[in-house]
Amino acid sequence: MLNLINALPGAVSQGLIWGIMAIGVYITYKLLDIADLSVDGSFCTGAAAFVVLFTNGVNLWLAMLAAVLVGMIAGLATGLLHTFCGIPAILSGILTQLGLYSINLAIMGMKSTVAVNITDTATLDKLLVSLRFVQDVAKGERPLYRHPIFVVGIFTAALIAVLYWFFGTELGCSLRATGSNPNMARAQGINTDFTKVLGLMLSNGIVALSGALLAQFNSASEINMGRGAIVIGLAAVIIGEVLFSKLFRNFALNLLAVSIGAIIYYVVIQAVLAMGMNPNYLKLLSATVVAVFLSVPYWKEKYMPVKVKTGGLQDA
Repeated sequence: MLNLINALPGAVSQGLIWGIMAIGVYITYKLLDIADLSVDGSFCTGAAAFVVLFTNGVNLWLAMLAAVLVGMIAGLATGLLHTFCGIPAILSGILTQLGLYSINLAIMGMKSTVAVNITDTATLDKLLVSLRFVQDVAKGERPLYRHPIFVVGIFTAALIAVLYWFFGTELGCSLRATGSNPNMARAQGINTDFTKVLGLMLSNGIVALSGALLAQFNSASEINMGRGAIVIGLAAVIIGEVLFSKLFRNFALNLLAVSIGAIIYYVVIQAVLAMGMNPNYLKLLSATVVAVFLSVPYWKEKYMPVKVKTGGLQDA
């Protein structure tokens, strides 16, 4: 139990970082109705681009911006494969993910891992987030505002605010209309191919941003760090939806629910590990969690149908 309590700040920090990735998954999965599997690749692409640039002396903010841009390019590739080439969305994502593996290796100089030298105090101090900061704040060696929970929390709030504004614009509403009813959207003069590509670019850019933050947190970019990202993203989206759908009606709150879902997911994972579970079974656990939460709405509809009140004619 003590091990779990000590590990909670790190688990919450990591959950918040993955929550940003889950917000990107939410855009494609819930708004565009597309299961975009390219996020497994673009997550690592963002991390790889950031680490390589940062370790070569590029300003941290420029390196993070570059990570977002390469993620958007990955989304553009998926979008063009789907809209221009006519390949189904799920296969387009798989093709992009497959190609990104080689691209990510090339970005990292054909190395499976590229590390950030956090033994250098000056380099460590430049990072926005790091697992070391969790320990340093606990020891009183760093101010509270350098804690990853605080920093990533600010990032999450800013991202939700920007997305809430964007999806309230005409272009954002067009994107949402495309996912809701593409035929009706086309009838209203919306270029649905463009909005799909835009949605995929926006989603993968956010996913790559999350990858850049996780690379800072772990002090390294690793070629397989994005493997299973879509499962974690879906878990966060579904957990947030199942637990908070009746409480959160506002779009911004729905995005917040996704972030909270990611935190819950990682706290559960940490709790299971603290109980002595073999880490090799984590992928199986992740798949089980997603399957259960995806099944909950179906089970509720089938086995607990909503009773319709009678007597309408008498009230009329």
